[in-house]
Amino acid sequence: MHIKMSSLALALTFAAAQPAFARAPAVGANEAITARHYASLIAGESPKTSELTLFFTQMPKGADLHHHYSGSIYAEQYLEWIDKQGWCVDRNTYQIESKPEKLALVRMAAPETRTCMTGAEIVANDNVYRELLQRWSAKDFYNHGAVQPPPDQRFFQTFIYFGSVSNTNFNEGLLTLKKRAIDENVSYIETMFKSAPAADNADFDAKVKAAAGNDAALAEAMQGWMAALEGDAGYNQQLADYSKRIAESHAGVDDGNFTMRYQSYVFRLQSPARVFSSMLGGFKTAGQGGLVVGLNIVGQESSLISMRDYSLHMKMFKFLKARYPDVKLALHAGELALGDVPPEGLKFHIDEALNVAGANRIGHGIDLAHESNALGIMKTMREKDIPVEINLTSNAFISGIKGDDHPLTLYRKYGVPYVISTDDAGVTRHTLSNEYVLFASRYKPSYAEVKKASYNGIRYSFLPAQDKKRLTSQLDARFSRFEAEVAALAREAATKR
Repeated sequence: MHIKMSSLALALTFAAAQPAFARAPAVGANEAITARHYASLIAGESPKTSELTLFFTQMPKGADLHHHYSGSIYAEQYLEWIDKQGWCVDRNTYQIESKPEKLALVRMAAPETRTCMTGAEIVANDNVYRELLQRWSAKDFYNHGAVQPPPDQRFFQTFIYFGSVSNTNFNEGLLTLKKRAIDENVSYIETMFKSAPAADNADFDAKVKAAAGNDAALAEAMQGWMAALEGDAGYNQQLADYSKRIAESHAGVDDGNFTMRYQSYVFRLQSPARVFSSMLGGFKTAGQGGLVVGLNIVGQESSLISMRDYSLHMKMFKFLKARYPDVKLALHAGELALGDVPPEGLKFHIDEALNVAGANRIGHGIDLAHESNALGIMKTMREKDIPVEINLTSNAFISGIKGDDHPLTLYRKYGVPYVISTDDAGVTRHTLSNEYVLFASRYKPSYAEVKKASYNGIRYSFLPAQDKKRLTSQLDARFSRFEAEVAALAREAATKR
């Protein structure tokens, strides 16, 4: 009698069958054997990264909590969508052309003079295709590709290229991310999907500027703008349409093996009026329960507007959090490295996200060692059970922070909870499994710590308690199967020595 093994068994060099008479060991024994096998992969100065890749691809991973929808779709899929929309890409600028009047002119041009190419035409032209991938993602950056701006600029510019097409085909995109997650044994994604509607108000912007340093005047201005928005039928209809679009995009995503929920987000680089109105919409939508489970803030943190308005934005969060206390916040904070901004700019972002805005999770948090209240920050996060979202590939590429320079060493040393996540896997072209490989090979955590990190993805999600219980139970069963398989392979290998 032979037992069919999974792809892990087939891929390893161990025998692919187990004797029928072998008695299944207790779960605890399987876990211990798996821990020893994992320890052998990270031992020594050169961890076995290929075997670690196999191990972590197969290992169950509870969740990916720091995840941007548009940055997780690969450029190759965006090219397919360009053709589906009937658009084209200017081969000189690599920008998408979608305006009907310009597309009409493009179609009238002779093929030999036409510079706007379909996705299929780009794929067929290797030179153009390669450069587009270099502009729309981090592909070939370290292989001396033709396009070589500073890495942080390269990263944030990609969204300018594919931004328009990322707002199409939402359901197809979500289903692609679902399939990819299931393929690498991830059961839950909490993605930053779309931002809530924003509105302009020059009077509010002027009041905010005049209220600098006067929190009472700022609160009065926010109260007035909030009341105006809540009484605006057009704004309320936009919010209803926003919720409807998310629900329609979500069709077919959840099933017995996978769950996805959404964060609304605010774009930091806008005017105060637009930031506040979008933030209010995010709070209102998340406050209804359902698919939108929290709120975030995005945009390059080192930019001029982000730095200038950072404290203002945290006060806006505080104002609205007081009115919607049950809404969860996962805030990008401290995604800064030495030299990105003057030294004083590194001293307060995580602190204010926690102690002013009331963040429930911190995204990135890589400037920790520079913060004036670093020890207090870690104490607060440990005692209030507030995790940091660790994005190793992203931090290394954008900010050059990796290895012992990464404050993950501090967070671990001082008992701050953390989750392992991807950030923008389509732009930086990696997977959650690869993040675990980096974590294991660089920092050599025990198997128990790795397993806890996987469970943390469920524990610190913004899901309701009953959903966390369901996903945790599923994760228990998946780890039991995984560890039984690894243990069987390890015992078989031992008999052949």
